[in-house]
Amino acid sequence: MTRTASTPQRTVLITGASGGIGAACARACARDGWAVAVHYRSQAQAAFDLVAQLKAGGATAEAFAAEVTDEAAVAALFTAVDRALPPLGGLVNNAGVVDVGARVDEMSAERVRRMFDINVVAPFICSRHALRRLSSRHGGAGGAIVNVGSAASRLGSPGQYVDYAASKGAIDTFTLGLAREVAAEGVRVNAVRPGIIDTSIHASGGQPDRVQRLGPTVPMGRAGHAGEVAEAVAWLLGPGAAYTTGALLDVSGGR
Repeated sequence: MTRTASTPQRTVLITGASGGIGAACARACARDGWAVAVHYRSQAQAAFDLVAQLKAGGATAEAFAAEVTDEAAVAALFTAVDRALPPLGGLVNNAGVVDVGARVDEMSAERVRRMFDINVVAPFICSRHALRRLSSRHGGAGGAIVNVGSAASRLGSPGQYVDYAASKGAIDTFTLGLAREVAAEGVRVNAVRPGIIDTSIHASGGQPDRVQRLGPTVPMGRAGHAGEVAEAVAWLLGPGAAYTTGALLDVSGGR
């Protein structure tokens, strides 16, 4: 956004911002002049610590807890952000989950439902509430939505995370469709698709050594860093991407 003294500050809400890519996005957005709404579900201390760091650097930031798969909780989240921070200008749908590696013939329906609830349903719900604030159809001043997808959507993740890859494939389609739906209403919608990024999500999927194993196989010869993804997100939120909507931007080192 790169705010000047004459530009009113606006808020970006980042879901799942207590660590990893989400926290890196919060730092990049604060640097660019956004007020930052740091959403978390359970990692309260990490979220509060991040907000303290942002405020120490001169940024406007607050932490908000919510279960983003719950309609009422999301409505309350957006209302709380409205009350505490400047008007909404952006949303980063970053909150996501992966499960332990498994074949499709080993996956339960409960696992797949949880995957899609968090990775697909939640971004739909959050985007709906954001659009009611951003879209000119609802009296908004416009803005941007960035979805955090994955290179897995085009790789399929066979033998490991086909359910995760499928959920991120849905995010690709969601991004393309919503971008066209609201393009004339002042809202841009794009996605970044990270590859192998050095965050704790791999450990949560039962593979804490995944970055070390797969990083050297990437064409660039290494895994990526959360900050490298965050820079792409920050660009898509900002004025430099003013004519960019419906883009699926790979940040995957050539993978």
